[in-house]
Amino acid sequence: MLITVKLLGGAKKSFSTDTMSFEKNISTLSELINHLIQIKPKDTLEFDIANLLIAVNGIDSSALDGLDTKLEDNDVISIIPIIHGGSSPRIQFSIMDSNVEIFDIVIHKELEIEFLNKLREKYPYLIIQAVNSRFILDANHIKKILALSLYAKKNKTLLSKKIETDILLRFACTTQISQAIKVAGRKPKNDFVIIGIGKKSTLDKLHSDLISYLNPQPLSKNNHEFLKKQFKISKKQMSTLSSSDPLEDILVEKAAVLF
Repeated sequence: MLITVKLLGGAKKSFSTDTMSFEKNISTLSELINHLIQIKPKDTLEFDIANLLIAVNGIDSSALDGLDTKLEDNDVISIIPIIHGGSSPRIQFSIMDSNVEIFDIVIHKELEIEFLNKLREKYPYLIIQAVNSRFILDANHIKKILALSLYAKKNKTLLSKKIETDILLRFACTTQISQAIKVAGRKPKNDFVIIGIGKKSTLDKLHSDLISYLNPQPLSKNNHEFLKKQFKISKKQMSTLSSSDPLEDILVEKAAVLF
């Protein structure tokens, strides 16, 4: 049985390599993680298993059976650390060596329809996308969707030519760009979330530009009922998952299986 492990971001520093292969009987993700802990060199960066996104053949493990996911011959496991931004009220984290900041924007009459395009013109070296706030479950949902898009970008499997579009498609759970823009894109009279990816110093400048429009309680809206209705997710579907957040797992699975 051959299992290939791809280590991304800080995980590479923990093991001083970006790829490992194991020809041994490792039957679940839990066994694999335990094995990695055992073989990790003592003098390398800490391997923080509490803040990992783990994908099996490109599918987030939380959309499968979590750490109980069974592994098969020739499976490829991708391990992506998530680095949180500490106690700051700003929502900041790092995925695959990419700095990310989330800006929860409260609709304001000054925010014209060209607002997003003007931001992109001002910050051409940032990846900037806006998503209708109602399509955001919580910060963890955002992290997992972005991990899918960044992983797809690295492997040249984006759903569209631009990662900004890939991100929107995954939040909308569709491969149709026009449909994604229609349902999950920014609406003139709705609150929205801006996702910024790039250098921390440039994200700091973007934060300064947006600070007067920010929600003082970011991502505090409960969108569970809307999302269940939007994507026709039943109580029965959710009850089949042994997860602390089955709705999030289903949304991420829908985003992960798009082709």
